[in-house]
Amino acid sequence: MTTHAPRTAQSVTLPDSLDEAVAALTAMPAAVPVAGGTDLMTSVNRGRLRPAGLVGLGRISEIRGWRYQDGHALLGAGLTHARMGRPDFAALIPALAASARAAGPPQIRNAGTLGGNIASAAPTGDCLPVLAALEADLVIAGPGGARREIPVSHLLAGRELLGPAELIGFVRVPLLHAPQVFLKATGRTGPGRATASVAVVLDPARRGVRCAVGAIAPMPLRPLEAERWIASLIDWDGERGLADEALAAFGEYVAAACIPDPVPAAPGEEPEALPPAVLHLRRTVAALARRALGRALS
Repeated sequence: MTTHAPRTAQSVTLPDSLDEAVAALTAMPAAVPVAGGTDLMTSVNRGRLRPAGLVGLGRISEIRGWRYQDGHALLGAGLTHARMGRPDFAALIPALAASARAAGPPQIRNAGTLGGNIASAAPTGDCLPVLAALEADLVIAGPGGARREIPVSHLLAGRELLGPAELIGFVRVPLLHAPQVFLKATGRTGPGRATASVAVVLDPARRGVRCAVGAIAPMPLRPLEAERWIASLIDWDGERGLADEALAAFGEYVAAACIPDPVPAAPGEEPEALPPAVLHLRRTVAALARRALGRALS
């Protein structure tokens, strides 16, 4: 019996700036960018990916912090989950901080990055429903110093994709200065992959409620009709409270929008029922949405 070590990358480049990283990818199109490597290196170690080269983003200081810009926070794509989970960041964007703290065990939070969570676009990515509810935009860096912005939802839905040698440089998030809540359910006790997650963001300036449901579909889902309906019931100039019945109805509305009933049966046919596992998932989404909105309003 013999063992063979997996083939390693042919070259590793460690640029010091975003434009240098883009130039490295332009010079070697088959190279793969890597930051925390929590998803990428799993694929490499399991033999599913054999990159011709790696472009390490760990030395690029400009994408490892954040700054304020026209009522928005410009978040570097290299921000780790551990950094986003700290109190100073939580005071800025509470729901995103909560999702970062729930991203997994310490070794994952210390390595995994915001940009990696978006680029891998895994349905269970904890930051994704929060970014969808916040209606965040991505600042994409391209060859020749080019920069362009796209909504994060467009990338996740495949409506707009990264071009050759393009990188996610920053995430532009509006600062709403209003309650935000992120909740998730896992299949076990403690940190784990979400079976369902919900982000609820209040927008008092527009008298709106934004909600996004993650982990149950390839991308976060926005129940827009449920958002508009519940926003119309809130007394934005008063206590902003809602009766328990209204919260429960919102949860059911969100769950039914994201996990709809089967198509009605034709005359003479027996109606189709949702499988028990799907019904349980729908109840989970309803409970998360109800609790998230209740906490935001309180």
